Amino acid sequence: MNVLCSFWRARKLLIVISLPLLLLPLPVIHPSSETACAYVLIVTAVYWVSEAVPLGAAALVPAFLYPLFGVLKSSEVASEYFKDTTLLFIGVICLATSIEKWNLHKRIALRMVMLAGAKPGMLVLGFMCCTAFLSMWLSNTSTTAMVMPIADAVLQQLINTNVDADNELEVITEADSTSFTDINDSVQQKEVDQQYEVKSTDLIFISENYMKDDVDSLAVAKTKIVLPLSPLECKNKYNSRYKSERDHMICKCLSLSITYAATIGGITTFTGTATNLIFAEQFSNRYPRSQEINFGSWFIFSFPISFIMLVSTWFWLHWLFLGCNFRETFSLNKNQKSKREEISERKIQEEYKNLGPLSYPEMVTGIFFILMTLFWFSREPGFVPGWNSLFEKKGYRTDATVAVFLGFLLFLIPSKKPSLLCFDGHEERNPENKELDSLATMITWKDFQKLMPWEIIILVGGGYALAAGCKVSGLSVWIGRQLEPMSSLPPLVIILFACLLVSAVTEFASNPATITVFLPILSTLSETLQINPLYTLIPATICVAFGVMLPVGNPPNAIVFSYGHIQIKDMVKAGFGVNLIGIAAVMLATTTWGTHLFQLNTFPDWAIPQNLTHTLP
Repeated sequence: MNVLCSFWRARKLLIVISLPLLLLPLPVIHPSSETACAYVLIVTAVYWVSEAVPLGAAALVPAFLYPLFGVLKSSEVASEYFKDTTLLFIGVICLATSIEKWNLHKRIALRMVMLAGAKPGMLVLGFMCCTAFLSMWLSNTSTTAMVMPIADAVLQQLINTNVDADNELEVITEADSTSFTDINDSVQQKEVDQQYEVKSTDLIFISENYMKDDVDSLAVAKTKIVLPLSPLECKNKYNSRYKSERDHMICKCLSLSITYAATIGGITTFTGTATNLIFAEQFSNRYPRSQEINFGSWFIFSFPISFIMLVSTWFWLHWLFLGCNFRETFSLNKNQKSKREEISERKIQEEYKNLGPLSYPEMVTGIFFILMTLFWFSREPGFVPGWNSLFEKKGYRTDATVAVFLGFLLFLIPSKKPSLLCFDGHEERNPENKELDSLATMITWKDFQKLMPWEIIILVGGGYALAAGCKVSGLSVWIGRQLEPMSSLPPLVIILFACLLVSAVTEFASNPATITVFLPILSTLSETLQINPLYTLIPATICVAFGVMLPVGNPPNAIVFSYGHIQIKDMVKAGFGVNLIGIAAVMLATTTWGTHLFQLNTFPDWAIPQNLTHTLP
């Protein structure tokens, strides 16, 4: 048994060492560029899926194996690790840094919740809307980490309000009569308390609802004793953390809604999630003559998907956890508000009031946010000439140009309003409660470093390097020939199969790693079957974000799960429905407005690579 435990603890090290050795005969026995590239691709993919090494470290494998096997020169591999989308990501992170530093995200979230109201169903919808909106421009992980503490505070207020209301009701009831059952329960509870009483010690009752890591951390604490739940407490389990089962259901619904809304909002823009950036860069590298994909066209295609998913997911979660009483949820009669709803609304208003008036840094950040969005949309909107047409040379300016320029300005603009401007004269707030230096800028390099996910940058670069190796070595051509028997299948069946496959794999592997592995395969499949590559790539890119059934599916799931309101079975049950909703919405978009937007029913000339021009029938 000890030997098995040792092997299990060292499983990642065994994978790192044994996998390259076991696969080494492949390029040795069949020395060719294709087999060498396949060797590198398999090793990197297994490292990513198993997470035997950090994702960023695994992404560096092509950087040294490609030159060693003679697939790509070292300088050629290095150039793949820093692309145009990297600059786009850096510019967006600069803006996200300013949003977080000056608490603009908190103001937006609280304001949207105030508009939604404190009814559980409308409260969930309000949090979903603000989370999805923020996730369009910030990373899914950052958005969830921002919104979840606010949601948890609201949940605690709802529970405490319910407790206070019930206490008042008990006082009125006890003035008339006393229930024998209540007295008996009180005596039993007193006996239990005496049985487990320990002086100068904190007693922490744990159950299966808590994560294993939390239990381990409690077990090693010197000043705490961990005891199992007593039978009486198991019977009245909602009396400890939740006053009633409905309170628990509300907590589950709101917690899951935040992680799902973050995922739904992230698919709307290129910058919303790393998988969209990976798709954009790999597509532009493989098909440089294509002009179909830009910020505006992607938004027009994906925004209806996000809207359909957001509304459908809200109805699904409402039915699953809050019941089918939608008439009460949509009721606008203020006289029907309960005491807990009134107090919750007052609590949210107090939180918003504590933020104070809109500060100068928040105004600057908001202006930059609007400018960046407008410049992205108006660069090449498609239906009218954009501002890019004002320049004589075409193709030099991209969305990254705008993002980096505005991000650079945030390092220069002072965070304290100039005295010459006619703003109101109150002192601006500093998140750290320190006086602002008159020369302090909106963001500093330290602020930027705290939020910049360099691991994702390297991971994306590793994906570009793998794609370049597959193209140069001819491995993509070989894969395409093996997939020719699938040409008899209808394209719609192929798309559905691809969506189901990537959405299943991404439940256990990271989203960027999954899309990096599947994009070259699907591109080659599309070229072989002579269907528009966007017909398979776009649905797969969106569906790879639907890792919503397990805590390991994506970081937002893990963040929400760590608050202890939900169990894995809750996430699986709710996530399965969200997966079906997402795949249905993507299939609907692909076969309707996506077909007209991207001309998906034709095989374009830009989809025929030079090395495939004479091989395709």
